[in-house]
Amino acid sequence: MTNSPPRSLITRLGIPPTLAWGYLGLLLFMIGDGVESGYLSPYLIDQHLSESRVALLFTVYGIAAGIAAWLSGVLSDLWGPRRVMWAGLGIWGVFQVLFLTAAIPLTSYPLMMASYGLRGLGYPLFAYGFLVWIAGVAPRARLGTAMGWFWFAFTGGLPTLGSLVASGLIPQIGAYATLWAALVLVAAGGLIALLLVRDDHGGKRPRAEGEGPVATLVGSVTILWRNPRVGVGSVVRVINTASQFGFFVIMPIHFTKTVGFTLTEWLHLLSAMFATNIFANLLFGVLGDRFGWRRTIAWFGGAGCTVSTLLLFYVPHAVGANFSLALLVAAFYGATLAGYVPLSALVPTLEPKHQGQALAALNLGAGASTFVGPAVVAAFVGTLGVEGVVWIFAGMYAVSTVLAHFLTLPEPSAKDTAGTADTAPAAASAPA
Repeated sequence: MTNSPPRSLITRLGIPPTLAWGYLGLLLFMIGDGVESGYLSPYLIDQHLSESRVALLFTVYGIAAGIAAWLSGVLSDLWGPRRVMWAGLGIWGVFQVLFLTAAIPLTSYPLMMASYGLRGLGYPLFAYGFLVWIAGVAPRARLGTAMGWFWFAFTGGLPTLGSLVASGLIPQIGAYATLWAALVLVAAGGLIALLLVRDDHGGKRPRAEGEGPVATLVGSVTILWRNPRVGVGSVVRVINTASQFGFFVIMPIHFTKTVGFTLTEWLHLLSAMFATNIFANLLFGVLGDRFGWRRTIAWFGGAGCTVSTLLLFYVPHAVGANFSLALLVAAFYGATLAGYVPLSALVPTLEPKHQGQALAALNLGAGASTFVGPAVVAAFVGTLGVEGVVWIFAGMYAVSTVLAHFLTLPEPSAKDTAGTADTAPAAASAPA
């Protein structure tokens, strides 16, 4: 009997060693992308743009980001993740330079629409291209943890550390120069990831017969019914953050006008909510590998969000503007949103031969949640009020708890576990 060689700290943490620089690059990239998140809107209004024009600009940016999130998986299947990430970095850099050197100085709204809108294609191609790369490298037994680290880096940069960097730089160098600093951070992060990561899985994969560009593009949609479990996973992903985007519409008004918090207090609650979410992303990634991906999604995500959504409304409603109690329920809600993190590990595992297409379908669900949430608010808040809308979201989470039980995993192949001590725990694939 021979002793296994000691594993590195990075491996013990659940980060694929060959991709370690990629995680650091992703964090820096997303910090740069998040720099503007807390102040670009008022800055553009100060440049004499109307609120409606700024809102339309952000809407176009969001549409572009949603399209790119879907395409990232498709293109990763066609080109390989590394080329997709290069495309994302190039798009972000070129259109940020155009935005800063022409659109803003000229106060040209058409140029802003073109440059900022098209820049929205950049970060999803870079970030979600890396997500596909992780799915192809991480051993199945530690895939949930690897995905947890991805979301830790992603949400740690956007908006959390990005907004913190902006708050420190703006008083020193001004709002406009801070946008240039964002470009430096994005470029640094992108180059670290793309030049220092040495892994063959980032290249173009062999293409099977009949898998041309059009077939792959169509396949990223038809996979929703070709493999119904992937379709179910996409629906669960829509439900995951639907309430988050819906609450962005109604909760600021409810907490300030009805409950009685100040706007500053509400913003602090929001900060606590997503600061908790960052660390919970990592926690539930690790827990998913031990407790089971489906179990984690169903009970900590679905059931947890069912409870936390109701508490977020009823606790402040019952006790009034008690900041300490509101802070607890806001943090609880932010943590339970992260209970769905193992979806990023589970869904590509459901379709191992077309992981890019499966992740494209999952990203399609993520993009859909950005308008499903506000659409629920728009359709029902007038007749049911905020309380009724909260119950609709809680019901959606309860449905996702049931749906998660249908996400049964295929049996691991020999190569999933060969050559590694990280064999899949029974809980990772056992029935929930």
